[in-house]
Amino acid sequence: MALKSTIFKMDLNVADLDRQVYGDFPLTLARHPSETDERMMLRVLAFALHAGDQLTFGRGISTDDEPDLWQKDLTGTIELWVELGAPDPDRLRKACARGQRVVLYMYGDRAVPVWWQKNAAALERFKHLSIWQVPDSSLRNLAQMARPGLQLQCTISDGEVMVSGQGETISITPSPLKP
Repeated sequence: MALKSTIFKMDLNVADLDRQVYGDFPLTLARHPSETDERMMLRVLAFALHAGDQLTFGRGISTDDEPDLWQKDLTGTIELWVELGAPDPDRLRKACARGQRVVLYMYGDRAVPVWWQKNAAALERFKHLSIWQVPDSSLRNLAQMARPGLQLQCTISDGEVMVSGQGETISITPSPLKP
């Protein structure tokens, strides 16, 4: 029997001082059985960093033709395509062909430098692709907050994200690999 996704409903309050975006976002996330809390909470963090009324989650890690998050305009044009992890460069090439802006959030402190060294030259030509690394220690702390019904507050200022929830506050600063 196949395992089913676990549904997480969360309330996310975003105060993005860098982009002047403020709002409350009720989120419903389906966590695939193979997805870790770290990866799921990275999706929440990516949502906070790009929060907007048109930003939505893709269908999940088992879907090849959709990103983890995306934003489309009213005509269906993909304005923003957000990937997580260390995807194949061909996937990023296809994303760059479809989206006006593509952002990759990487994790895995030991794996990221190896992946970046191998693929940096091939990805340099994509001017609308940016790549960021989120430290594993930050993701572990963020994952400890994961639970259904979670209420998170994210304040973003000068590239630093202060995440508060469950009586804890953590600071996360993604590092640019390709800003």
